[in-house]
Amino acid sequence: MAEEEVRSTVALAVGALLPALATVFFNGIPGAIGGSNLPRWGVRLPILLTCAVQLWFTLVSRAVPEPYLDEIFHIPQAQKYCEGRFFDWDDKITTPPGLYLFSVAAHRVATALHIPQLNICDEFSLRAINFFGVLGVSYIALWCRQAIEARQHEAVSSSSSLAPARVRAFSQYAVHTAINIGLFPLLFFFGGLYYTDVLSTGVVLAAFANHLSRVGRDASSVLSDLVTVGLGVATLLMRQTNVFWVVVFMGGLEAVHAVKTLRPQKVDQPVMKTLWKQCQYFGWRYSVGDIHDLPVHKAYPDDMIFTALSIGIAAVCNPFRVIRQIWPYIVVLLSFAAFVQWNGSVVLGDKSNHVATIHLAQMLYIWPFFAFFSLPLLIPSGLSFINMLATWFNAPTAQSPRQIPNDTQGTLRAAIRFFDAKVLWPAYLVTTGALSLAVVHLNTVVHPFTLADNRHYMFYVFRYTIRRGRLVRFALVLPYTVCRWMVWDALGGHASFSGEEQPTAFVSYPFWTPSAKAKRQTSTAYPRSPELVSTTAESRKASEAALKAHLEQDSLYLSKRSVPTSTGLIFLLATALSLITAPLVEPRYFILPWVMWRLMVPAWRLRDHIKGGFLQGSKVAEAVANWSSSYDMRLFLEGAWHIAINLATGYIFLYKPYVWKAEDGTVLENGQLQRFMW
Repeated sequence: MAEEEVRSTVALAVGALLPALATVFFNGIPGAIGGSNLPRWGVRLPILLTCAVQLWFTLVSRAVPEPYLDEIFHIPQAQKYCEGRFFDWDDKITTPPGLYLFSVAAHRVATALHIPQLNICDEFSLRAINFFGVLGVSYIALWCRQAIEARQHEAVSSSSSLAPARVRAFSQYAVHTAINIGLFPLLFFFGGLYYTDVLSTGVVLAAFANHLSRVGRDASSVLSDLVTVGLGVATLLMRQTNVFWVVVFMGGLEAVHAVKTLRPQKVDQPVMKTLWKQCQYFGWRYSVGDIHDLPVHKAYPDDMIFTALSIGIAAVCNPFRVIRQIWPYIVVLLSFAAFVQWNGSVVLGDKSNHVATIHLAQMLYIWPFFAFFSLPLLIPSGLSFINMLATWFNAPTAQSPRQIPNDTQGTLRAAIRFFDAKVLWPAYLVTTGALSLAVVHLNTVVHPFTLADNRHYMFYVFRYTIRRGRLVRFALVLPYTVCRWMVWDALGGHASFSGEEQPTAFVSYPFWTPSAKAKRQTSTAYPRSPELVSTTAESRKASEAALKAHLEQDSLYLSKRSVPTSTGLIFLLATALSLITAPLVEPRYFILPWVMWRLMVPAWRLRDHIKGGFLQGSKVAEAVANWSSSYDMRLFLEGAWHIAINLATGYIFLYKPYVWKAEDGTVLENGQLQRFMW
């Protein structure tokens, strides 16, 4: 009875303090530098997340007090570590001991501070690590989104004569995005259990926040390099596949950053009459750092090819500059290689059931996963598709979204539009469709674990789709393709519909033809080095006043820019490498790709899609657009959607247990209650 009273006291104390602390951390102390520009109702969002996670943790602790499913391996292993038995390892565990080491540290701190219930290595205290972990993931995600917006603003504003204003406050879009990441059903669900996913995600996000800080300057310090190595090794201690997110994703982005700091002198492009001359000229321009890297929403398939080509040439031709920037990630990669050499395999423990294989179909399954959990974010893509259908016959000569200089000759402009609409996109769709069909036919892998355990939702997904037969598998290529397009469209944002141009300094398209009026493909200057930017008080004050004026006029000013094409391509590469080596289709493997994608999705407003569309003239649509003119209404819908999924899956897990039986009716697992989960 005394133990229950202590638990209740701890729960009440935590319940009273955490919402208030969350409000301060997410929104800043009122009146302090760094506070967010959320409206008054917005400060309730951190309270909502904190109370929701706390309620879920409490309900799980009461309904399922004993270790469940994989917890029967994780909790005893953590308890061994708490006892100092660091070399006593359960061979059924395949992931590194990062979670258990963190648990030992938390246990020692709680013991030193005499915190009741948390100073005991039992189910309650170990699960509490992930309870706090969900809040930590959400808070680190807030800093990541703020840093993304800051880097994008600095890239644009540093081209002017004024010093770029420092983005100190959390935008309302950043705060709401972070809250929705905390409510993401897979992270939220495992906030009540002792699994590796929450803490692993948090450590990778910490490494990502460090990366975003590093690309805010031309050259990193030795201290920053050492911190990067430390964080990279920490991510590997959580999960082996994190090597792709640290080395490939963050290391790749820093290689691109190193190339972009070359800042070659801009020159007028000559008229070239032969293909060889053209190849020579652009090979030279790429080698000195004049790369092609448009924002995602402006990039066509051929732009993506030239982005990869130009960055590759620039990196090869400037190896010392690139290696100076990415050497910490090379150290992390070498440490991972040393671990694999020592262990004899990537996985620890049960190697026979976790053999790395090529599983390309994972890159088809991920898009419906994104589309399902981010359904409200795809509203603009749906509206665009409906608008396209509505105007298909009325506007057959609609202009291509590709940026074409106004003084380009009429014949050439027509040729470019014809190529984009009639050749490029059809060829892209046919190629990707054929590749998808080939992957389905040749590389559909069904792991025995997927079919053997009906306690996971993926069992039923496969049972009613993939396992229905070959025709169903082939038919699913269409929704795979549609979901992929909508997810990529959301990543690009919809700035083109608002008529606002996103300045682009890195434009070097090889088939652009100069004219008498336009000798260069872009008039935007390269972002200046922070060391060369004027930092006088007057200059800084003027730039901050300009930023404040922009935000007062448009609260989404910092949140609407899309990421560069290079970022999208490196994201795809890291996602593919982290998934296609896993034979098992596990929703938890998609957590990090989703979180990274979600952080990069820019803001949107409904009013930008009303003009010229089928909603034009609708009083209801215009009323909603006016109401949400200073806010991305999708964030409310996304949060509500995540809450609905959490309520459904949480209710099923807690209150719909069942006894596991074999096909012949034999009771399995000694009649212990089983529960549905992710």
